[in-house]
Amino acid sequence: MVDSTVRAMTWNIWWRFGPRWRDRQPGIEATITRFSPDVVALQEVWSSEETTQADELAKSLDMYAVFASPSYPPAPTGSDVPDFAGVDLGIAVLSRWPILDQDTAVMPARHRSWDPVSLAVRVDHPTGPLPIVATCLDYGVPYTDDRIAQARFVAALATDPRFDGPCPVLLMGDMNAAVNSPVLRSVRDVLTDAWTAGNGAADAVTLPSSHPSAPLEAGPEMVDQRIDHIFFRPGREDQRVLVEGVYLAGDPVEGVYPSDHRAVVADLRWRG
Repeated sequence: MVDSTVRAMTWNIWWRFGPRWRDRQPGIEATITRFSPDVVALQEVWSSEETTQADELAKSLDMYAVFASPSYPPAPTGSDVPDFAGVDLGIAVLSRWPILDQDTAVMPARHRSWDPVSLAVRVDHPTGPLPIVATCLDYGVPYTDDRIAQARFVAALATDPRFDGPCPVLLMGDMNAAVNSPVLRSVRDVLTDAWTAGNGAADAVTLPSSHPSAPLEAGPEMVDQRIDHIFFRPGREDQRVLVEGVYLAGDPVEGVYPSDHRAVVADLRWRG
């Protein structure tokens, strides 16, 4: 019996925040090309009336894309920056295989005036439907009740029996919490952290203070922590999923940082 594999990536690509957002697009494409993931969960993705950043990337990378909004943080309103006018902010999934179906799931958010969403899709992996839950959790430490509730929500979504099948279920995104944070306890209870399972460095960081535009105001719960994650669970009771390698991505390309976050990449293998 032949083993099945998937290379998964999750990356917060910084919307149109920070300097030189147009110059960052080639670096995002180059980084994804370099690591050649099969599936990608993206956060802080821009969307205009004409197109989305996910669709632009998919066209360039010969992949499929889906986009959903709203997500965290809110897109600026009332700004006098022309590039911000009428531009939405959301999450997306890219896949080298066709996307079979998609569902936008509204997360709990008692302290916000909008309804943030997670995106659940199934892609046409050669072994069978591969379920992916892409998300971005609330970053507001004063609203940790919402952060905990959202973590419970996405944990329940990723363990929904409708996603049982021949492939593992992936939960990927910017969760705005370190893996050992109480915020993610409900996720850790039912899913496996790919970084830890793949023997990734314990001191790995995905929101580094060394970045020229690091959001230092986010504080020590976020900055210099690994807050971007790939979690998984087996699709079947007798399925064993191995993590053969994990990597960080997002180095400067021609002197330009593609994002203020680092991407997380994981290679998974299972017997299908």
